[in-house]
Amino acid sequence: MDIGVPRERRASEYRVGITPANVQILHDEGHRIYVEQGAGVGSGYSDEDYRRAGAILVYATEEAFARAELVLKVARPTPEETIWLRSDQVVCGFLYLPAARKSRVQHFLNNHVTAIGYETIQEDDGSLPVLQPISEITGRMCAQVAARLLENTSGGKGILLGGVPGVAPAEVVILGGGMVGVNAARVFLGLGANVYLLDQDIKRLHFIDNLFMGRVVTLMSNPLNVDKMVRFADVVVGAIQVPGARSPILISRELVRSMKRRSIIMDVAVTTGGCVETTRPTTHTSPTYIEEGIIHYCVPNMTGIVARTATHAFNNAAWPYIHSIASEGLDAAIEKSPSLARGVNIRAGKILLPGLTAAYSMSS
Repeated sequence: MDIGVPRERRASEYRVGITPANVQILHDEGHRIYVEQGAGVGSGYSDEDYRRAGAILVYATEEAFARAELVLKVARPTPEETIWLRSDQVVCGFLYLPAARKSRVQHFLNNHVTAIGYETIQEDDGSLPVLQPISEITGRMCAQVAARLLENTSGGKGILLGGVPGVAPAEVVILGGGMVGVNAARVFLGLGANVYLLDQDIKRLHFIDNLFMGRVVTLMSNPLNVDKMVRFADVVVGAIQVPGARSPILISRELVRSMKRRSIIMDVAVTTGGCVETTRPTTHTSPTYIEEGIIHYCVPNMTGIVARTATHAFNNAAWPYIHSIASEGLDAAIEKSPSLARGVNIRAGKILLPGLTAAYSMSS
């Protein structure tokens, strides 16, 4: 199979679609891998690393697309990249199509492109094996970002997350007890913050209570508790994600307006539309804005700047699916793996992801 690995074009996106180690395996099995020059530099891989692994270097993103049957990306294709996709191609990446513009989705449909969203590959037990390591990294990054944003030089309140003897630590509220929320709680707690976590699943709350031995305060997520906790928080982490669908809005503009001035909202659900009414996507070069007196951090590709770690982590998880598609073809790979089949968002001009159907209809 001909496989294309373009250099990511989005701002501050340093991850790459495949590692040289996996290129070596594919090359040894007879596949042709076209890697754009400089694609791996942000993740610490040189062009020579890929060349030694057997890749063929190309010198334009368009060529990496043009030569490929299977395109391995990280972020959703840009408008220009979307135009380069063809009907005989499969594109894999963290696509988050329910949060994409209708015109972008329409191009996938019109051109009969097969779109596989890593974030929607789902096991029978509901787990998301490729998204999981990215969620772990995202959660762990939340505390280090929040610590910086609380500093006066970032416009924050001048609060040390963990406090000191005689001075109270920061109050951190996490909405969502999934992989992002648990990992965020772990690091915030380790830094000494007071941590409160809300979720709708009582079994999940029991798990989290046992995991942290009661040191994280757990509450059922309902409008009353969300309202009460958000109002007094120094940091709010929105970690709500519904697999394959847009995130629900849990925090209204009115509630944001009631928060303590210069508090921080980190809406890491921004990749799926955000769970805060005042959320709009930001970038690593301009990560925050102030709305209703509250500092908002809403960077969709948080893990793009810890590219070495993130590339290794998601490639470890995505590799079995990539290898299966390359070696057996898409039809056989899908038949063999129901998990991969659930990750197919669009194929043959049809939407196969229920959450995308709902989002697409709402935007019509």
